[in-house]
Amino acid sequence: MATRKNLTTNNHLRHMESMKSLPSGAGKIPELNAVILGESLASEEHDLVFPSHDFSKQALVTSPQKYLEMYKRSIEDPAGFWSDIASQFYWKKKWSQQVYSENLDVTKGNIKIEWFKSGITNICYNCLDKIIESGNGDKVALHWEGNEPDVDDSLTYKQLLEKVCQLANFLKQNGVKKGDTVIIYLPMLMELPITMLACARIGAVHSVVFAGYSSESLFQRIMDCKPKIVVTCNAVKRGKKVLNLKDIVDAALLESSQNGVSVDSCLTYENESAMKKEDTKWQKGRDIWWQDVVPKCSTTCDVEWVDAEDPLFLLYTSGSTGKPKGVLHTTGGYMIYTATTFKYAFDYKDSDIYWCTADCGWITGHSYVTYGPLLNGATVILYEGVPNYPDSGRCWEIVDKYKVTIFYTAPTLVRSLMRDGNEYVTRYSRKSLRVLGSVGEPINPSAWRWFFNVVGDSRCPISDTWWQTETGGFMITPLPGAFPQKPGSATFPFFGVQPVIVDEKGKEIEGECSGYLCVKNSWPGAFRTLYGDHERYETTYFKPFPGYYFSGDGCSRDKNGYHWLTGRVDDVINVSGHRIGTAEVESALVSHPQCAEAAVVGVEHEVKGQGIYAFVTLVEGVPYSEDLRKSLVNVVRTQIGAFAAPDRIHWAPSLPKTRSGKIMRRILRKIASRQLDELGDISTLADPSVVDQLIELADS
Repeated sequence: MATRKNLTTNNHLRHMESMKSLPSGAGKIPELNAVILGESLASEEHDLVFPSHDFSKQALVTSPQKYLEMYKRSIEDPAGFWSDIASQFYWKKKWSQQVYSENLDVTKGNIKIEWFKSGITNICYNCLDKIIESGNGDKVALHWEGNEPDVDDSLTYKQLLEKVCQLANFLKQNGVKKGDTVIIYLPMLMELPITMLACARIGAVHSVVFAGYSSESLFQRIMDCKPKIVVTCNAVKRGKKVLNLKDIVDAALLESSQNGVSVDSCLTYENESAMKKEDTKWQKGRDIWWQDVVPKCSTTCDVEWVDAEDPLFLLYTSGSTGKPKGVLHTTGGYMIYTATTFKYAFDYKDSDIYWCTADCGWITGHSYVTYGPLLNGATVILYEGVPNYPDSGRCWEIVDKYKVTIFYTAPTLVRSLMRDGNEYVTRYSRKSLRVLGSVGEPINPSAWRWFFNVVGDSRCPISDTWWQTETGGFMITPLPGAFPQKPGSATFPFFGVQPVIVDEKGKEIEGECSGYLCVKNSWPGAFRTLYGDHERYETTYFKPFPGYYFSGDGCSRDKNGYHWLTGRVDDVINVSGHRIGTAEVESALVSHPQCAEAAVVGVEHEVKGQGIYAFVTLVEGVPYSEDLRKSLVNVVRTQIGAFAAPDRIHWAPSLPKTRSGKIMRRILRKIASRQLDELGDISTLADPSVVDQLIELADS
């Protein structure tokens, strides 16, 4: 067994001491107001919001004491804790005696994380066959809600398995083998989770690319992982807008074939509500209609049994160098971790109807639309459209239609619906809701309170989760019913997770503090490498603070041990929960023939959390104009996607640089957020007068 750091000290249980002072029911706490769910509104920032006695009584984790008991065991005996949970899943062959093996210290050799190695299993089998064998084959697995309110469909676990097997057989017939990669560029149709599960069934590695990324972004991912096949659909309707996905795929496949990577097959689903077959551009010999071939395949398909450490999927995330990073997750540890985090963080019961608004193109859609819920035998809602179509009441109409009990969404959506007004919410019953959730970025206290008071009628706990693409599942999260919440705080670590806050030198800080959020020791859901670039994996995540996983986020811990995430500390901007590398946006802007230089920073945005603010220096002699501004924004839309489009272009005759040529982004951030009295020392700049020029042009 790997030796774990500092297990002789008690500092890994630091939040347990502070929690002991929290009462188990509502009572006066110095400087804090206590609120019991369902009894009064959460108003002040310092409120402690307590679960009601009735909620706690039926919860999976009933009290702070129960949480502490489970947490303590998960840290002091991780092998025993996770083995007990893993034993509840199906394994063709049990793992070896050593449950995990890890090295998180770059000074002691290569970074390595392994869980349940030599255990043989299959995640698709555990998501579907195992649920059916337990007698739940006729339970609805997926309810699909189309873009238009009157279009819907559903599949039971039995029906879902049949569809997964048909596609798995088609993939096998077309030469897809264990270890091969399949790129999936699909919107939120049932075919998206079906394709993910079909790949997992035969041991293929899926790489879902969000169907909103540009052809350039898709091309980069095709070049990196060299897929055997691409699965897409002809088009999708989001609100009133039709997106021609097949055109984007065609452009990406053309560019990749010109650069030496050709893909044999493009399986295309006809999404007839958005576009008819005859209107779809077609390349004979490569393109295949899903509806022509998949339904003819057999509805049974043998499982490819895989090692716990065999790869399950690749998911590309923004990097600060501009080149996307292929985050690689393996099978066994990820399976156990997503299933367990889903179960406890949402207090999941068999009778729940669960809706996560995330797209499967992001990690949330992998862990908490597809794998986590299905491993628990849940009924999941998939929604193809946008949250404000045909109006801002659509979410609550869906909640009432399906009697949704658990609703998991992003702070961006909460802020946007909050801006549209309460009447869109209150015209619907929402009585079925019992747990709310938030993902993607820290939720500000005012949005938390609106979500809690208005959407949840002051009776639903909010699981405000902190985690990342790299972590696979929740790391710091409330457990509904277990302990009081503070609006805007992610609260306490999940089982097996040891968050630490360190200073610039990597020294752990105790008590009330702010600093860099790191994690000590591994957990089953952790990513194992960056595809084809283990060196970058080590440099990005483990070199900054040897011995720890560095999250790239800042964090504060208050005197009660609650964690408050403060956002990215590197050059990655979090827009509506989507991580976008500043370098990626800058390189898109600079590709414009009239742009000489660009520097991008994140600024606070009322709805999106962070917005993209771009300082642009034009080619000598080119005048500023509104048309040019639109053209620059359009370049980013085309190369990356609409979600990365700059919210603001700030004309910059030149940029503030040090004498060595480094752009001083600290100064740009202050100008962008109009904190002009906090510019600090600018004497180190090669030309300090640049700053005054930028301030003058701030509102032009």
